Amino acid sequence: MDPILILITIVAYFVVLFGISYITSRKADNESFFVGNRKSSWYIVAFAMIGSAISGVTFVSVPGMVAVNNFAYLQMVIGFAVGQFIIAFVLIPLFYKMNLTSIYEYLENRFGISSYKTGAWFFFISKTLGAAVRLFLVCAVLQFLVFEPFGLPFILNVAVSIALVWLYTYKGGVKTLIWTDSFKTLCLIVSVIMCIYYIASDMGFGFGSMLSAINDNNYSQIFFFDDINDKRYFFKQFLAGVFTVIAMTGLDQDFMQKNLSCKNPKDSQKNLIVSGVLQIVIILLFLMLGVLLYMFVASNNISIPEKSDELFPMLATGGYFPVIVGILFIIGLISAAYAAAGSALTSLTTSFTVDILGSSKKGSDSTIANKRKKVHMAMAIVMGIVIIVINLLNNTSVINAVYVLASYTYGPILGMFAFGIFTKLTVKDKYIPLVAILSPLLCLIIDLNSEKWLNGYSFSYELLIMNAAFTFIGLLLLTKKTKVEKELEH
Repeated sequence: MDPILILITIVAYFVVLFGISYITSRKADNESFFVGNRKSSWYIVAFAMIGSAISGVTFVSVPGMVAVNNFAYLQMVIGFAVGQFIIAFVLIPLFYKMNLTSIYEYLENRFGISSYKTGAWFFFISKTLGAAVRLFLVCAVLQFLVFEPFGLPFILNVAVSIALVWLYTYKGGVKTLIWTDSFKTLCLIVSVIMCIYYIASDMGFGFGSMLSAINDNNYSQIFFFDDINDKRYFFKQFLAGVFTVIAMTGLDQDFMQKNLSCKNPKDSQKNLIVSGVLQIVIILLFLMLGVLLYMFVASNNISIPEKSDELFPMLATGGYFPVIVGILFIIGLISAAYAAAGSALTSLTTSFTVDILGSSKKGSDSTIANKRKKVHMAMAIVMGIVIIVINLLNNTSVINAVYVLASYTYGPILGMFAFGIFTKLTVKDKYIPLVAILSPLLCLIIDLNSEKWLNGYSFSYELLIMNAAFTFIGLLLLTKKTKVEKELEH
């Protein structure tokens, strides 16, 4: 595909995006940046959440992983939907009742300042790494399609990508993100549907024959109940999906920042339920696309790339289909990628400003705004540096990397929130950071030796559950008696 045409497509896309950003960021203040003034319509937030949840990793990796995992990923996505229900009816009422700007303020109210800072720092590390891994994949694709043909270095690619994300989020924050993410979600959905249509048409399929061909293909198997040691085993995937979405959405400032921008708890609950169901449909479309791509490769004797992440980009932009497929691929990819990156940058700014610097509790609005803008710039620079480091390490097994990172970094957050919500116990707050560090390390040791110690059992994303459980147990060991309990003993 002609790199100039790709460049024109990207420029046109960002012209529209910056137009939306400009309109929605006028008269923006600290409240609109952090919580969107709590005036967002639930159905707009629900639609915008799809674009945030489905990143460039999903757009590129999910179709390619069909050859190895079949439709097993859908088991995890069904777990996502169940997790969304739990967030809606357990966490949302709690967070609205406490009127939180950052959800990690709950930890300070429940345990103390050490827990609060621990949750904020673990989120900071998790989101920085996760967002960088996601954006890295898009930068890698753009490097191949645009920057390399023009002889431009990868570092310039990263600088441009980060600058674009920073520019459209630096002023409007959550309020702007909800509208720009809605636009990106629309582009994403249209792109994947039209890619399916053009590829199926090229293979001579009508709608009914396409569904039959996908259903008859061995890759379309969804449920795996036979082998507990298989990473595709249903309960591994389903339970990992439930707890992953609780950790990565319900206990993640990025996603909850949008949910808490709704007018009231009921509207936020509607948003979560609808977006959870819609996500199942969208992921199913990506999996169907993956089957079509592998069928096309097989019927045309095309060599499959070594890395499954490269299959969709190679076919979409390699002249195998009409040019419109390549254009739709580029629009869908940047829509998914920049939705996730913009959300991550805004939530990192909020969490660092409010939680780590404590700026919401001191200073005038103008002072807080100035500090927020400096933090926003710093977060963009940090994300860019991490992407460059990932490129140097040459780690491109991206979708696996994202969830493995989440298993280690979100586990302590999940354990702390679960302990706080489901027990009334008090703990020795100053030792909580130690528990939060030791739990992932213990998980790593067990994971590395599980096949030897556990009769061939191999952990998948359920590591997150074990990590949270170790944190929960660690907090139990740190419990202390309240003054009232001590007085009753005497």
